[in-house]
Amino acid sequence: MEAFERMIPDLQASLACEDVRVEASGAHTLVGVVNFIGAPTLPIQVIKLCIWTRWSSGVGQFEQVTRIVGPDEETVLATATTEFRLGNEDSHTTNVNIFGGLQFTEVGAHHIEIILDEELKLRFPLRVVLPQSSQSDA
Repeated sequence: MEAFERMIPDLQASLACEDVRVEASGAHTLVGVVNFIGAPTLPIQVIKLCIWTRWSSGVGQFEQVTRIVGPDEETVLATATTEFRLGNEDSHTTNVNIFGGLQFTEVGAHHIEIILDEELKLRFPLRVVLPQSSQSDA
């Protein structure tokens, strides 16, 4: 097998969740995988939002940037940078970005972006919704 100096890794998965716990075995337990944020009123402050990302089959030093972008597609609500190294094509790494006190001020599709070395690798929606009113107009 040929040795590589640098090989871009594959992004296996990225999920938004409420918490990530690392077990004694080293395994990760994801708590409360989030598809949307239900807000009784706006603005809403989320105490903790974790973005769990796993990379594999790469070689070299890399920089992952995780961004949360507002519905206007321009406002960056939060960003985190994680540098990591993969030693050989059989290695993997799991990055967890924790965003605390994140404030959402409007409903709609916000987006989570996973960028590797300045190249967008994944973009997925995180909707902020207000519940439907259960009261009827009398």
